[in-house]
Amino acid sequence: MSFWTKWSCGSVRTGRRRAARERAWSAPLVPSKEISREEDDLSDLIDDIFHDDPSLSDSSKSRPGTITNCTGNGAFSQTRGKKCCPVYLGGSSAPLGLGTNTSRRTCDQLRCTTCDFRVIALDDYEWNKSCDYFFFRNNMPDLNKLKVKTLSRKGTRAYACQCSWRSIQDLTDLREEQELRWVCGKH
Repeated sequence: MSFWTKWSCGSVRTGRRRAARERAWSAPLVPSKEISREEDDLSDLIDDIFHDDPSLSDSSKSRPGTITNCTGNGAFSQTRGKKCCPVYLGGSSAPLGLGTNTSRRTCDQLRCTTCDFRVIALDDYEWNKSCDYFFFRNNMPDLNKLKVKTLSRKGTRAYACQCSWRSIQDLTDLREEQELRWVCGKH
């Protein structure tokens, strides 16, 4: 191949690369709605991490730039896609729904960040003392198998995922239960 043939092939390739680069730079940007949705998801993940490890944040103080979904309004249309803030657990007499500082409701959309299971809640039951990790690991989420190790107790709610369980009677802030890795999975 002659020098001129090599040079012309190279310049054609270079020209194609340059044209592709110019098209990429002049391409329309990603719509802002998609970016904000991705940013919201990223913020939710970061909040979940901070919620899981209390040593990373002091939840009593707000962090600059952090947006929380704490609203006092309980209307369903306005709660769609919101998270409890703070997250409450409670007995069967406590109302279910989106929990806020002003509307103390027990979260019914709990999810475990350790085993990635949805947390179940059984009203008017408590877990038997003989329950252990392997029982929940092997029987979750089959309610018929799980009820074998429950005791009937009015006013109590039995919570469980595949790796953790609790029987709660009174309204409890989830931040007080340090060993539970449960978060609100959005309402």
